[in-house]
Amino acid sequence: MSDVDETVTPPPPPPPTPPSAEGPSAEERQWAMFAHLSALLGGLLTTGWLASVGCVIGPLIIWQIKKDTLPFASEQAKEALNFNITIAGIMVILLALGFLTLGIGFIVIGPLMLLIGLAALVFIIIAAIKANEGVAYRYPFALRLVK
Repeated sequence: MSDVDETVTPPPPPPPTPPSAEGPSAEERQWAMFAHLSALLGGLLTTGWLASVGCVIGPLIIWQIKKDTLPFASEQAKEALNFNITIAGIMVILLALGFLTLGIGFIVIGPLMLLIGLAALVFIIIAAIKANEGVAYRYPFALRLVK
């Protein structure tokens, strides 16, 4: 027999794991996108003067359901909720002004409401895209009523 020292060499250490992307999970991003898009769905389902209320319901429900489990989705749902409350308030005020002027004000208020609605549509689509990318979006000109 030979006196060969048979020492076992330890295996090489595993390669380092790549750094995880410090961002929201796919589920969080998806729910955040749904929070923004639910305002559009609510507006389509409740047309007319109820559309102001319908735009608020979707983000409110998503925020209430996901506020304890998905922080990114909760934050984006609150942002969508605040924006849609702001837009709804502006539309109600403009509608009241139109009626207070006995309909004559709608000559100016009608196109203004259309422009505000189109701007809101663009901002909601941008917010949904950004949320799906994992970027926290803040709407411009939104009152932060829900904290």
